[in-house]
Amino acid sequence: MQQSVSLKRKSGHASGRMKLFSPDDLIACYRRGVFPMAESREDDGFFIVDPEWRCILPLDAFHVPKRLKRTIRRDAFGFTIDRDFPAVIEACAEPAPDREDTWINPDIRTLYLDLHARGLAHSVEARFEGELVGGLYGVALGGAFFGESMFSRVTDASKAALVHLAARLRAGRFRLLDAQFTTPHLEQFGAQTLPRRIFHSLLGVALEAGGDFRALPEAANGRELLAAIAPIP
Repeated sequence: MQQSVSLKRKSGHASGRMKLFSPDDLIACYRRGVFPMAESREDDGFFIVDPEWRCILPLDAFHVPKRLKRTIRRDAFGFTIDRDFPAVIEACAEPAPDREDTWINPDIRTLYLDLHARGLAHSVEARFEGELVGGLYGVALGGAFFGESMFSRVTDASKAALVHLAARLRAGRFRLLDAQFTTPHLEQFGAQTLPRRIFHSLLGVALEAGGDFRALPEAANGRELLAAIAPIP
């Protein structure tokens, strides 16, 4: 879940000289452990990225910082699932104070909207007094969840959405939470960086598992979220 990376393996999307890249092609990419990114929000087409090192957030050792834990426990945010997927991906594509540009262009947006319609791409929406103030989106295949991007309009909103996601994946018996690239933002949650071959091995196992993204009730409160991601004794 990061924007600034080295891009590899160009993919010809929306090109008259190459086969159109379809949602089925995108699913196949995830199964191979690769994913798309555009050069910028205004760029035509995109690249396929196959990082040498891959960031994951271990679901059995997900760490919630103390201050954020207090925020979650007092239910500072409410959460919804898949109610505003288009708004979440659009917010993730917008420039922000800490990022002048993003990698989510119209081609990528269209692909993920299609996956959402198929029930494969999901959003977690953080709300304050009903208003969308943060969130994230990604793709669920088998027991693997591929985190794509997040946004925040108020302090801790995206972090809270990530905690909700981790709790939801734990409750649904997912095996893998892919975060793509390590950032200081993710390190506080216990992010690990793995060689490509190790990631692919874990991915193969996770894809064979049967994760249930709806296992956790949407109305779960903060204490229930923290209980769901507590380390197993």
